[in-house]
Amino acid sequence: MTVPNLTLNNGVEMPALGYGVFQTPPDETTTAVEEALRVGYRHIDTAAAYANERGVGEAIKRSGLTRDDVFIETKVWISDYGYDETLHSFEKSARKLGVDQIDLLILHQALPSAFDRTLEAYRALETLLADGKVRAIGVSNFMPEHLEQLLGVAKVVPAVNQIEVHPYFQQPQLQNMNREHGILSQAWSPIGGITFYRGGDKSTLEDPVILAIAAAHGKSAAQVMLRWHLQEGRSVIPKSVKPARIAENFDVFDFELTPDEVARIDGLDTGVRSGPAPEFITLENFGRVIPEE
Repeated sequence: MTVPNLTLNNGVEMPALGYGVFQTPPDETTTAVEEALRVGYRHIDTAAAYANERGVGEAIKRSGLTRDDVFIETKVWISDYGYDETLHSFEKSARKLGVDQIDLLILHQALPSAFDRTLEAYRALETLLADGKVRAIGVSNFMPEHLEQLLGVAKVVPAVNQIEVHPYFQQPQLQNMNREHGILSQAWSPIGGITFYRGGDKSTLEDPVILAIAAAHGKSAAQVMLRWHLQEGRSVIPKSVKPARIAENFDVFDFELTPDEVARIDGLDTGVRSGPAPEFITLENFGRVIPEE
């Protein structure tokens, strides 16, 4: 099975379905990513703050795939914002991943309390892009007001905005703004894992609407949610370390949701964010040193 590509606003093509390694322990990352690559994933999403870039790089090396076969996405952490700091952050990530060029490099958060540093970090991404060290650049968890400020000074429109999107939290205003500016919405926690693994009392995997649609197609709730994202044009990066789930999340291209089914899932939006509020992301709350090696 070949995953269809999405074309970013600078012409770079990226697989629509990727594999995420958020919260995957470093010692489990290589095995999990090796399995994902064996199943057929060709887009891996990691981040400096996950402390598992080295495991991703090792898995790609062991896979026997060529560098051009795998689309690598990683993120700069807020502690490394600032022009020179972000240039150095690229060097750290590239070294851990074992590559000379990163396909997509994005800013992990907006850092509203020090937005000048955020803007300098993005300027560094533009330099890395111009120098050919990255193929595309973007942002993550940027709200409309952050995008407005960025677009007011940026020379390059972000290719991607990676945001919390799942049936219970869809951020339509933000998705519309992304679309208007040619920015691809990339969904993290696409099957709503964040709604239940942090002790929430409502699970997307047990939602009766989603389960009814899943039963109609002979698919799982997770597969229905991934298909929903893909049909609405989003990039998705589900994560699991279980081989059966890794394979299940990949098996979403042999069925199609009807317009009515898509509308029913759209109707599940609660407007309630499960991830941290953007204004809560400060260096005081979340700053951490990203190691050199």
